[in-house]
Amino acid sequence: MARVRRRQFLAAAASLSIAPWARSQGAAAKARTLGVLTPHPRPEKFVWGPDNVVSGPLIKRGWVIGKTLLIERPDAGGKEDLLPKLAAELVAKRVDVIWALGPEAAIAAARATSTIPIVFWGVAFPVEQGLIDSFGRPGRNVTGVAWWASPEVDAKRLELLRAIAPAAKRLASLWVPTSIRTVAGRQAVIASGTSAGAKALGYELERFPVEKAEDFDAAFAAILAWGAQAITVAGTTVTVRATRRIVEFANGNRLPSAYTFTDFVEAGGLVSYAIDWKPTMARSMDFVDRILRGAKPSDLAVDLPTEYQTAVNLKTAKLLGLTVPQSILLRADKVVD
Repeated sequence: MARVRRRQFLAAAASLSIAPWARSQGAAAKARTLGVLTPHPRPEKFVWGPDNVVSGPLIKRGWVIGKTLLIERPDAGGKEDLLPKLAAELVAKRVDVIWALGPEAAIAAARATSTIPIVFWGVAFPVEQGLIDSFGRPGRNVTGVAWWASPEVDAKRLELLRAIAPAAKRLASLWVPTSIRTVAGRQAVIASGTSAGAKALGYELERFPVEKAEDFDAAFAAILAWGAQAITVAGTTVTVRATRRIVEFANGNRLPSAYTFTDFVEAGGLVSYAIDWKPTMARSMDFVDRILRGAKPSDLAVDLPTEYQTAVNLKTAKLLGLTVPQSILLRADKVVD
């Protein structure tokens, strides 16, 4: 079941992938073109229908795929370093809007164009990364749906981990540096909820970076060498694609784990406090629709997530010899057993 849910997320994240046939000669003369920039590989088969979390909102708003709305979706094949090249290709094709999934895609798109509207999804720090001027008045050609509302969200996640695994003192944080790079190419200065939360809870925190699939083995070895007793994982496109690999590492080394995606818990992770990603992705399509109909991204306030879910895996807790407090079970939105 966990594997199916993860495939559903990756399929939704990569779903705007029907480009070749959508640009048929029979398309309407006034058709608009949506460019999709995502590092996720294109699935071999995808049904673009009204029930899909990405295409559904656009179809419900009256767009007819292949007729009134054409799709350009270059395939990054799971490689973030290809995003700048693919962003330039979309700009050269003069798409009407670019939908960028994740911070790496949003940064690549913003570097490629200052005129074509960009709608991002899943970007935690759009102001700090130079994508927008402010949440209320983006002020540029970029807007969308953020992934992070406040430092308290990360602190809440660590509070759950502490309650379930109170003996753990050394906390490893697996993070992705590319997810907080700025449009100018620097590392964004952010208020880290993980660092503040860890300090308040008495954790000794150490951060371990990964930027691509090849980095995980070295990061895992460094985490074990440091003597980690628990692990928290940032939810980015890089780590999402490695969900099962990360969970197997944590459980195999008896490390209680906390995540920013419910999918990690469904795959065997211990606990998560996470945004409900489906509604936020649907809301990003509302931005796309409004811009295609004439709205300016500079006038559209960036949306903040409001719906969160607590998930806990009882099977994993048992494997690690831990007891989940009844107070957490009572308020959990999802319990995997």
